Amino acid sequence: MLNNVAVLMLDDVHPFELGVLCEVFGLDRSDEGLPVHDFAVVSAEGPRLRTHAGFTISTPYGIDRLEEADLIAVPAGSRFGDREFPEEVLEALRRAVERGARVLSVCSGAYLLGAAGLLDGRRCTTHWRHADELARRFPSACVEPDVLYVDAGPVITSAGTAAGIDACLHLVRQAYGPAAANTIARRMVVPPHRDGGQAQYIERPLPRTRCDTVGDTLAWMERHLDREMTVEQLAAQAHMSPRTFARRFQQETGTTPYRWLLRQRVLLAQHLLETSDETMDTIAGQTGFGNSAALRHQFVRSLGTTPHAYRRTFRGPSAVAEVA
Repeated sequence: MLNNVAVLMLDDVHPFELGVLCEVFGLDRSDEGLPVHDFAVVSAEGPRLRTHAGFTISTPYGIDRLEEADLIAVPAGSRFGDREFPEEVLEALRRAVERGARVLSVCSGAYLLGAAGLLDGRRCTTHWRHADELARRFPSACVEPDVLYVDAGPVITSAGTAAGIDACLHLVRQAYGPAAANTIARRMVVPPHRDGGQAQYIERPLPRTRCDTVGDTLAWMERHLDREMTVEQLAAQAHMSPRTFARRFQQETGTTPYRWLLRQRVLLAQHLLETSDETMDTIAGQTGFGNSAALRHQFVRSLGTTPHAYRRTFRGPSAVAEVA
């Protein structure tokens, strides 16, 4: 159970992520038969803190309040990627895990858990913009940039901003069952569970080769994604043997021709789903997948969601209805 919940703030806390934690765990919903938590917002750096939005927040609770918490939640904050954290806070987080408490981070709050050593040897995530830096700073952590949250109990990490809602509802579902999570989700006007991960929200520019040996071939592939392509055909296009072409391609792009081509086709499909009213079969033809079943299969494998769900997410239900 999560009877006692403490939210740990540091200076320059992000108000939205803080608000998510307060909304899920801090409100009295006993009128709907939901449990009431012993809830407190704790300051790690004095009674009054600045927020990222420019206003201040004050709380009477210091870090001693963490000693009795069943769940300690850490919202995002500015400059978490390069700032130092108070050692007494890191010690408090370690003690909490040792005595069986759970810890949750939202977005860049994962840096605080990493500094406490709680990500070492564990799967974890953060906002996709911070994922590479989190992995660099804490090389013993296994950072997964494409997911909404990771439950590596007793440590739960969530991706950027609204993904904190997903992680919080996951914890409620674990502690009190799906009915409780669904009730809170309805009150917050959010889905109780979202399909896919944050891979569908990552902005990925088309990768460019580091030199121009296969550069012309890459440009040709981008212009003809609707065509069938083999390594032999691409090698002939580049005036190389298939073996040499495959080796050069791997050296210069970091991946195989098949995987590079698949990623570009998925990217084009994303663009068409966001910006056009074309049918799934038409999009499948334009992107080289051939038919809507193949498009759906590769889309789910790459992004963890279906083309229909992706279009609904980025264009809204009314646009999807018009297309249908």
